[in-house]
Formats: sequence, structure tokens, C-alpha cells
Amino acid sequence: MARPCFWFLELVIRSELLLNMNTLASPPAISKAAILPARPSGTPGALRINLARSNQPERSRIEHMKSPIKLLLVDDHPVVRRGISSCLAREEHLKIVGEAADGLEAIRKAKELLPDIILMDIDMPHMNGLAVTEVLRRELPHIKVLILSMHSNTDYVVSIIQSGARGYILKAASTEELVKAIEIVESGESFFSPDVARVALNQFVRGPGEGPNSSQLTNREREVLVQISEGLSNKEIANHLGVGVRTVETHRERIMRKLNIHSVAGLTKFAISKGLITLREEANGKQ
Repeated sequence: MARPCFWFLELVIRSELLLNMNTLASPPAISKAAILPARPSGTPGALRINLARSNQPERSRIEHMKSPIKLLLVDDHPVVRRGISSCLAREEHLKIVGEAADGLEAIRKAKELLPDIILMDIDMPHMNGLAVTEVLRRELPHIKVLILSMHSNTDYVVSIIQSGARGYILKAASTEELVKAIEIVESGESFFSPDVARVALNQFVRGPGEGPNSSQLTNREREVLVQISEGLSNKEIANHLGVGVRTVETHRERIMRKLNIHSVAGLTKFAISKGLITLREEANGKQ
């Protein structure tokens, strides 16, 4: 079954509003002249609206979308990648050209495959999704990034916007919403899941809250904070990140100074409160 033509429905709605009607008529087929006949009613003058010029940008976008949108899936969980691939398999205008399981592989595949859009997870080994997005913004600015994650807290939304991503959709979203997000981002606009947008709007209305905020930290400091909260030692963190122990100690000192928190217990509580880790992850890290 063909996907509904959202741009055409929007034009019909706008036309109906101009005609001051209370209900919508069934949209007629578009003729070569792109004329939308007036609804037969008591409207004086049997008004007609010429859509030829108004739908020109949309027509250009549709013609551009005749070639499939090339997608790169980036997530460290194979089952998630398979699930996304399965959900998008029936969409003829979408083509998955590759997959990546970590941040470094994502950058390499992006340079190799040159996708139109990257569906990017946040929490990944070697380099997180936000750090990858910042690299791509500098080196491959024509590639659009759509963050696909489970987090909906305000700190992540702010960080995502700052990283240069074009949108943010929750993994709990429906296939229809994911496809819509891809189409909107490809058109050059931004897309945020309603739940995410609501969180950001609420934070904006309330204004900045009291106490430290994880947006004060760099991406690397946030990575170190997460691993400290998971119970890893400086040496274990250094091995995991491929840096020296002294570098980790410096990051730890800066984190504590920026957040004004000077204990591992306090850092762990902060990380949990901000959604950087869950209670289950924190418990597993201490086992």
C-alpha cells in the first residue's frame, strides 16, 4: 500500500482554511496543471486555488527522493541494528548501505559509504555518538545525523543540539515515526520526538535549575564520569579509553571541580539522577 502524501494533505488543509470550511473534502487527484477545484458548496464565486507555484518546492523534494535515501546504522547492539533493518525493509525509498558497531567504525564507514543520513546511537564503545557527530560536522558536513537513543532527559537534548545532529528520536518510537523523521531530516529540517521536545520545552520554561549540570562537561569527561560511576578504577578506565592513567586522573579532577562533587558516591548519584547510567548498570559495574 502506498505511503500517504503528507505534503499534499498539508496543502489541502491550508486550502480548506483559506476557503473557511469546517470539514475537508476528499482530495482530488493532481492534474498536470496542478489545480485544486473548489469544493461545491455555498462558497461565493466557486473559488479555485492554483497550487502550481506553491507546491514547486515540494515537487522538487519528491523528485529528489526518487533516488533512495542512503542510511548508515550505528549501534553497538546487533539485535537493534537487525530490528531497524527489518522495520525499514519495506520502505522502497530508504536504502541501508552499511552498519557500524562503535564510534570509530562509524567515522570510517561514513567516509567510505557517504550515506545521506546516519542513524546514530549515543552510548557506544571507543567514541560515543555525540563525539562522532561533532567529528562528522567538521569533516563531512553534508552527512546528516539523526540520533536514535533511549534517553529523553534535558541534558542529552542540549548536548545533541550542540553536537550538530539534525534530530533526535527515541528507540521506543513507531516505524512510522522513524520513517517520518528520516524524511524530514533529509529535506533539510530538524526532527525531535514529541516526548523529547516536551522535555526540552519544559526545561526552557522552568529555566536553568539549581545545582550542577552534565552539559558543563566535555564528551570525554562525560565518558569518564560514567565509568567512574560504574565502579571502574583509574587504570581500568585508562585501558578502556586507550589513554594514560594520569590523563584519567586529570579528567576526574576536572569533573569534580566543575560539578563541585568530591566523592565517587556523589558522582554516581549525579550520573544516575541525570540519566547517564541506570541503577542496573551501576549495580553490574560493582559486581
